[in-house]
Amino acid sequence: MKLIQSKNKKPYRFTLLGIVILFFLLLFGGCAHFGGKSSPGPKDALKKVSRFRYPRLTDDMPYTGLENAIDRSLTYLKRVSPGKSFTFGKEQYTAAHLILSLETFKNFIQTHPRDSELNNFIKKNFFIYGSTRNEGRKVLFTGYYEPTLQGSRFRTAVYRFPVYETPQDLISIDLSPFSPELKGKKITGRIDNNNVVPYFERKEIEDPSIFQGRAAPIAWVKDQTGLFFLQIQGSGIIILPDGDSIRVHYHASNGRPYRSIGKVLIDQGKILRNEMSMQKIRAYLDLHPDQQEAIFNTNPSYVFFKREEGGPYGCLNVELTPGRSAATDRKLFPEAALMFIQASKPLVDGDGKIHSWKPFSRFFLNQDTGGAIKGPGRCDLFFGSDPYAEIAAGHMKQEGTLYFLILKP
Repeated sequence: MKLIQSKNKKPYRFTLLGIVILFFLLLFGGCAHFGGKSSPGPKDALKKVSRFRYPRLTDDMPYTGLENAIDRSLTYLKRVSPGKSFTFGKEQYTAAHLILSLETFKNFIQTHPRDSELNNFIKKNFFIYGSTRNEGRKVLFTGYYEPTLQGSRFRTAVYRFPVYETPQDLISIDLSPFSPELKGKKITGRIDNNNVVPYFERKEIEDPSIFQGRAAPIAWVKDQTGLFFLQIQGSGIIILPDGDSIRVHYHASNGRPYRSIGKVLIDQGKILRNEMSMQKIRAYLDLHPDQQEAIFNTNPSYVFFKREEGGPYGCLNVELTPGRSAATDRKLFPEAALMFIQASKPLVDGDGKIHSWKPFSRFFLNQDTGGAIKGPGRCDLFFGSDPYAEIAAGHMKQEGTLYFLILKP
């Protein structure tokens, strides 16, 4: 998800002192800015599985949605260079090979194979790579969904909280040209007295005396908690008083680190760890409106949006498919690739309550990423936008196993 600078702005100049300080921070003290200890690279995130240890491949959903998700990954892959490289453990495969791999798999599932036929086909024709976290601590699967908020195009006494588009003074700097050690590194900030400084954090953006006029509101919503969750989910639908709607999608962030308010509430003893869910957070905030601002501000990260027609869209700029699209750390795992997961899903009764959890396995496509999805041990599953999606995504926090599939050369 690329952060942009307004085309109407003149090029910025950076002071020599600023560049020196920047290099010093990134090369010698950068671990605090980029997430602490060094994380594994893409070659260490996946390991080829022996064909004698392949997981048993079954799928708990109709293949129709899977075919749609495959088509959307193919749309992305056909936009990039055929020679673009994708890393599966120690091996590299081209975009052209990924296209052939997905087309081969899609053609086969269109025959509606039995489980035994599917497993024999995969063993004969595909390599499977497992997340290296499968070998020890398992992968943690969480969920996300597309929320719906009530809003207005104009601020009123009811609709008071702005959904901002990307500010014109927000810039993103690709550090790769400065040094090979900085390949893939970016910083987000703004210009102050000809120096690059960090962009405003959440509490400053929420303060009109600091932020007013820096970004245009796309809409105004009446639920501040809903707006906070919209930023976490990355996309949503705003229903207007006249029945019309506006679809918004992640466009940029302020570059500040994401911090979980759920963890804050656990650490403060306000919600028990084994009871934590998005629904529990909302219930606590609704009961304690005087604490909302302080709790929200413990997360300095802030998300800016853009209008969308259709969607929601993932980081590959293709529409996500409910129950078939997943988000991983895009620095580690191959984009658009076919995935297979084993975890547990919630079963919901007629009152919208979870009454049990059931093991399941399913094919997904790697089509999104997220600020909190870091490392080989995390994966976020897109559930959609219906009532079940909100319940499932809000409670999903299950360990399981994660695999990637690729056609044998």
